[in-house]
Amino acid sequence: MLLKLYPDNPNHREFRQIVDVLKDGGIIIYPTDTVYAIGCDITNNKAIQRIAKLKGTTAEKGNFSLICNSLSNLSEYAKVDNSIFKVMKKNLPGAFTFILAASNNVPKLFKSKKKTVGIRVPDHYIPLRIVEELGNPIMTTSINDPDEVIEYTTDPELIHEKYSGKVDLIIDGGYGNNTASTIIDCTDGDFEVIRPGIGELIY
Repeated sequence: MLLKLYPDNPNHREFRQIVDVLKDGGIIIYPTDTVYAIGCDITNNKAIQRIAKLKGTTAEKGNFSLICNSLSNLSEYAKVDNSIFKVMKKNLPGAFTFILAASNNVPKLFKSKKKTVGIRVPDHYIPLRIVEELGNPIMTTSINDPDEVIEYTTDPELIHEKYSGKVDLIIDGGYGNNTASTIIDCTDGDFEVIRPGIGELIY
């Protein structure tokens, strides 16, 4: 199913529809401030496994992150000291994924072997509103191919052609970017850029 959302007049009923799909264990494709992404409710293990299979990996090996709608509940999902939190606050919402030590609230299936978790607060009203309506973060992974940039990663209609029948809902929020977020590893108490992207870090 393809659902078109307009930024000037977002409809509450449509967001409830998206949340109902997530709560039923569905997986969705949605726009972010970078590339389009695939997501699900982090509390649903079957949905996480479906996304991993779609990406050709496993839940334990996949590079998945959490989308939060703010940093207010960050301590529920990650361990972070004040200096790192201050930098995150300066840069979020924005095109960054911060890798942090995971808390015990992050589902075991979702954590990497290093017990870390990626945190995203995108500068885009659709994922932020979805998380707000859902009441907890969603798991996210970009649909872009790491080796080549192709049109189906940016054009919602082409995304629908490729993924129709593989996911439960595709949200058309207009054309997306073709560059992913900047990934920053903070697990050693410093800021190590492990994948350059759109975001440029402000200290």
